[in-house]
Amino acid sequence: MKSVTISDLCVSFGALQVLHDIQLEVAAGECFGLVGESGSGKSTILRCAAQLNQKWTGTVEIGGKSVRDMSVAERCRAMQMVFQDPYGSLHPRHSIRTTLEEGLRINGIGNRDARLAQAMRDVGLPVEFLDRYPHQLSGGQRQRVAIARALILEPDVLLLDEPTSALDVSVQAEVLNLLVRLQKEKGFTYLMVSHDLAVVDHMCDRFAIMQHGRVVEVLPREAITQGGATQPYAKELIAASLEYEHAV
Repeated sequence: MKSVTISDLCVSFGALQVLHDIQLEVAAGECFGLVGESGSGKSTILRCAAQLNQKWTGTVEIGGKSVRDMSVAERCRAMQMVFQDPYGSLHPRHSIRTTLEEGLRINGIGNRDARLAQAMRDVGLPVEFLDRYPHQLSGGQRQRVAIARALILEPDVLLLDEPTSALDVSVQAEVLNLLVRLQKEKGFTYLMVSHDLAVVDHMCDRFAIMQHGRVVEVLPREAITQGGATQPYAKELIAASLEYEHAV
């Protein structure tokens, strides 16, 4: 298990500054949520941590080491990302076997057949699915493959970018429960973006509320149902979420 520390993180796209001095401390083994309106900068934080966006200032550390000081191989072994759209993140012409094996091959990791089979079992898919293609799987099964791909290199940190929002409601709970189980079994540190406070309540130990590229408040999970937010926007967001849940 490794911690995630983000300090003074700033991002600008041209003249538009989209992240302003982000400060976050995620403890080793913690599930930490990022919530807020669309465009508030949640996913941008993950993309900076994963070095998918390299034009940022500040510091992002995994286990006390800057991601910028890590080699690509070291960073991939320390941290993996699960994207929102499981179909878009899987190559349509690559079998599940090819998709999962790529990371092992690039990193020179042996015993591949056993690792592939274990990854499939870890996410609750039959080993026989290794020879299928993404279009032959359901949305939930594709997202399980995406999670297996993240697991295959045995990282310490998983970055989860709304990992269930593209799935049917009936499947979302299955994938969330899978992520909870994997964290308990393997001790992952999760940094998870979500627009759904019910998901945060189910998954996260703490969460940060973002607005206009800033963290306005960091709260424990209990603040969702028991109160405790002090910042006006945080209060408004939580109240709106609770009102919506009661309405449906």
